[in-house]
Amino acid sequence: MFFLAAEHPTPLIVQFINHYFGKPVHEFQMAYTKPVWDKFFALFGTDAEAMFGMYTPENAIPWYTIMFTIACIVSVIVIGLLKGKLSEEDPHPGQMTLESGFLAIKDLVVSVIGEHGFKYFPVIATFAVLVLISNLMGTFPLFMSPTASVSVTFALGIASFVYYNYVGISENGLMKHLGHLSGPKLPLLMAIFITPLIFSIELFSNMIRPITLGVRLFANLYADEQIYFSISNLFPPYTQILVPAGLLVLAVFVSFVQTLVFTLLSSIYISEVSHPPHDDHHDEDHAADHGDAAAAAHA
Repeated sequence: MFFLAAEHPTPLIVQFINHYFGKPVHEFQMAYTKPVWDKFFALFGTDAEAMFGMYTPENAIPWYTIMFTIACIVSVIVIGLLKGKLSEEDPHPGQMTLESGFLAIKDLVVSVIGEHGFKYFPVIATFAVLVLISNLMGTFPLFMSPTASVSVTFALGIASFVYYNYVGISENGLMKHLGHLSGPKLPLLMAIFITPLIFSIELFSNMIRPITLGVRLFANLYADEQIYFSISNLFPPYTQILVPAGLLVLAVFVSFVQTLVFTLLSSIYISEVSHPPHDDHHDEDHAADHGDAAAAAHA
């Protein structure tokens, strides 16, 4: 199954939700979505069940959909709990933790994009918090990391791709945004042959960025969960007591590193299409100084 992250026990909360809501969702899928997918995959000689697995009420709502929804809810709750009642004189530990995270992401955004990049902070911080919470969910009982599913990581990669292209088009216009893919200006004869080649390579590399973002995040979280399940079940119950404690440290480390990588790459992509605003007053002062210098030279 292409969209199944791993073979593992289905969490109880997923079973519970599908027990009550799986049947109507399954009926909707069989009546509307499955025929559409069957027609699409028929062009490639396959069908929806070969790609997605059997359609049953027990898996009508995928585990990764439920876990990602929980991750979104938990992210809002965690930020609210850490924020609490803000105080400048006597900040509580939660506020200090939140401020540390804020400063870390702000420094990353400013160092990669520039001072003007702080206006993109809300979106980049949302990516960071959501990816981190999603990664860490797998370290808690009864939960799994939604980022261990390629469907979720591809969705996050597409969201990052759409956003940085939106930034580039809104700041530079469509033609200039596409123009930055053609490389530096070259002499006419070289431009005829080399510029189309550069444009094709850059366009292709940009188009696969959602895939590279998604696969990188998915592969690391998928491998982390596979290692955890495999080692923990080698010699039960012995390996299910002490070994998971050691693997937990590695899982938390991987979760933070992959959050940093995803956030950093998203910031780099924005930095490629975003530029500081022109300071008209600075240009005028510079022109005036240049004029005075020229007049003095002529005198």
